[in-house]
Parts: sequence; structure tokens; C-alpha cells
Amino acid sequence: MEFFNGAFWAYALAIANWTIIFGALIYIPFRRSPAAAQSWLILFFFLPWAALVIYLALGHAEHPRWRKKRLKEVPRIIEKALGDLSLDQRGGCDNLEPRHRMASTLIRNIGRLPCLSGNAIDLDADYNRVVDRIAGDIDRATNHAHVMFYILQDDEAGNRVLSALERAVKRGVTCRLLVDAMGSRADLAKIRKRLKGSGVNLRVILPLSIWNRATRADLRNHRKIVVIDGLIGWVGSQNMHRIEYEPKSFYREVMARVSGPVVLELQAIFIGDWYLETEEDIASPALMPAPSGERAGTAMAQVLPTGPDYPEARVDILFTDLIHTAREKVVLATPYFIPNEPLLQAMATAVAKGVEVTLFVTSTTNSKLIDHAQQSYYEELMSSGVEVMQYRERFLHAKHLSIDDDIAIVGSANMDRRSFELNSEVTLVAYDKPLVERLRRIERDYRGKSHRLDPVEWEKRGFFVKLAENVTRLISPLL
Repeated sequence: MEFFNGAFWAYALAIANWTIIFGALIYIPFRRSPAAAQSWLILFFFLPWAALVIYLALGHAEHPRWRKKRLKEVPRIIEKALGDLSLDQRGGCDNLEPRHRMASTLIRNIGRLPCLSGNAIDLDADYNRVVDRIAGDIDRATNHAHVMFYILQDDEAGNRVLSALERAVKRGVTCRLLVDAMGSRADLAKIRKRLKGSGVNLRVILPLSIWNRATRADLRNHRKIVVIDGLIGWVGSQNMHRIEYEPKSFYREVMARVSGPVVLELQAIFIGDWYLETEEDIASPALMPAPSGERAGTAMAQVLPTGPDYPEARVDILFTDLIHTAREKVVLATPYFIPNEPLLQAMATAVAKGVEVTLFVTSTTNSKLIDHAQQSYYEELMSSGVEVMQYRERFLHAKHLSIDDDIAIVGSANMDRRSFELNSEVTLVAYDKPLVERLRRIERDYRGKSHRLDPVEWEKRGFFVKLAENVTRLISPLL
């Protein structure tokens, strides 16, 4: 029939396109930041059908109903696991400076975990040594070893950890391993096969399932946590995998090895994550040993878990607040820098108050799209007085922040929307001058291997480079 000629289909397609666009205008702005809503609407306006497919797959930063039901139980399980620890160990934190006390209260209120005194914290920025030290700690376990990584591969690095877990099981140690389904997908089948029948209790975090709608692909658990016997803990940026290139291309990381009562906060987060994947409450006195009378160290510290599992907690709130409290110096290190407006304003405001603010970023990431998006912020940062340093020796994958000479923050969170809103992250906050000085030594090493961006030279980059940066910046809240 002539009715169904080319003109009909053209009109039908146009109507469908505008229906999608107007539907997006009505639906998208709800429960989203203005920046994220703007990015989605731009995508819908120019590519409505592609945007619709992407949005249906990735547009809702929410877990399915069955997982939300489990999430409601997590605060109770964590509180039960911690018991009276906070009452026994928080006395020293009452002596924090007023501005630190306010930061500690903020972390307690949004993340539910208190500041604890009597901790020893050791920073390690040597990739190979961290792998060996974690494997060595597992080899010394007598009761349990809990290991959680976003990426774990059965390669040179991952094999050392897996082998240590296999040896520990043979000694009668309970070993639980959590790996993210997306981050560890390259070797997941291989790891499953290897550990089958070994006694190592492996669970996959946020498994992908078409039939069950288990989770969206972009809601991931990005945490890196190791807890040995409830006495030793590891937290930071490093995954357990070895990139198969020349030695100097290994990721540059920072991990914190902790002992003392704050280890039990890492343990509580692991227990909560284990429950989310298994619906098994493993909290017991054996996992949460009472602190001995002798203190492990003098550091006051607390842990902040963030992500969709903790909807009231966002790590960018902490970053922004701490930068506002700075008096002399702020140093940020992150591989991915796609900030929100409050974080940008906090950095500019700090400089305006006379605070020295330095941002270390990797020279190139593993994504050209992200490279262009984060580079679009450099001119604005430099014009406000922020020093931007591009690390060039390796891929700077470390994620940390130091404030003045007495606050150090080390964890798994990048400074981008993914870590702010979509990923489950873990952050260690320490109020300790010796630890900050150790972090400053790492930062000074970065400086010797970095290029300081010059505003005049940066302005000379080509037109098409600037165009790519401007375009990717428009959709940067979605990255």
C-alpha cells in the first residue's frame, strides 16, 4: 500500500525519536544531579535510540529488589559485628583537634564507623613488595583470611595470593575470597576451576545475569580489602594482577597495612559484603578479636565505606569537606579526575585562601575518552591556581589525599562520578602526622617523575584536541 511508503516510515521514525526525547525530558531529571541529567539529555537529543538502549542498561543507579532487601540488613550485621568496639577504643579520638573532630563526626554519621585510636599504619608504594607482603600475611594466618579485590587474575601476582590461600586452607585456616564479576572477568572461569575443591570459599561480587537481572554492569564493588585473623588489614588502590608489559609499565599504587582496632572496621565491611553475596551472616567473636591491652600504634583512624550499598555515604562529600578545612597544603592523587562542581569549587576556594593545592594525575589513562574528559578540567584548575602534575613514569593508579600535615586519606576511590555514585569503595582516614610525612615522601617521589603543566603551553594544544575535550566534558558525568 502506498500509505506505507518511505514518507510514512520517515514520519513514524521522527515521531518515535521525538517521543523518546520528550519522554527523557520528563523522566531523566528526577533523582539525578543537574550535571548528570544534562549529559543524559544531550545524549538523548543527538542519539535518541542509542541513548535509550544505554539508559535501559545503565541508567538506573539502583540495585534490584532482592538486593535492596539484603541491603537493609547490612547496618544491623555490621553493628552486631563491631559490638562494643567503638566504646572501648574511641577515647583517644576525643582529643582530636576541633576541625578533625568535625571530620570524624561526618564520617561516623554517613558511614556508621567511628574513629578508633591505638592503630599502626604502614604505607607501601612498591607493587611487587605489596603482593609478597599480602601473601606472607596469609601464610602466617592461624584462624581466617578474608580477601576482596575488584580485579584478581591468575597471573604472576594473583597466583601468589591464590597459592597462599590454598596453603592456608591446608593448615585449617578459613579462607573467604570475594572478587568482582566485571573487574575479574578475564580470569574468573580459570580461578573458579582452580579453586574448586580447594577449600577456599570463593564468591563472585555482583554477578551478571540476563535472566535474574542480578545487577547492572556498571554498579561494581571496587574495594580492595585483606583481613588476616582480625589483626592485620590491607586497604588501598592495588588490585592483584600483573600487566604483561615491560617492568616500568606496572601500575604505581599505594596500599596501607594496618594493625589495631581499625582493622575490625575493614572486617565489618567484608562481613557486610559477604552477606550481600551469600545472605550468610558470618559475624562471630573469632572474626572480631578483642584488642589486647598493648596498643599497636598511636594513629587515630576510621574507615568510610561508600557506594550504592551505603546510599547516605558519598566519598566526594568527605573530599570536599576536608579540602575546605585545609590551612596550608592539599595534595590529591588519582588516575581518573572527573570532578563534580562542589569538589572543583573547594579546590579553587582553598587556593583563594592561600592554601597550596597540587593535583597528581597519570599522563595517560587506559581510555582516550577519559583522557579528553579529565583534561578538559586542567585549564580551569590552573587558572584558579591549582598545580597540575602529570605523572609520566608509569600508570599512576594510586588514590590518596593529604591535608596539611595531619590528615592522610588512602583508599580505592577515584575522583570521578563512578567512584562518587556507582562504585562501592572503601577509604581509610588517619589523623596522624607521621603517616602524613610518609605520604609526603611518596608525593615528593611523584614530583620528580612528573611534568608540571604550564598554562601558557597548555593553551597551545590544537583546535581538535580542545574540541574533543569540550565534547567529552559534556558527557563526563556519565563516565
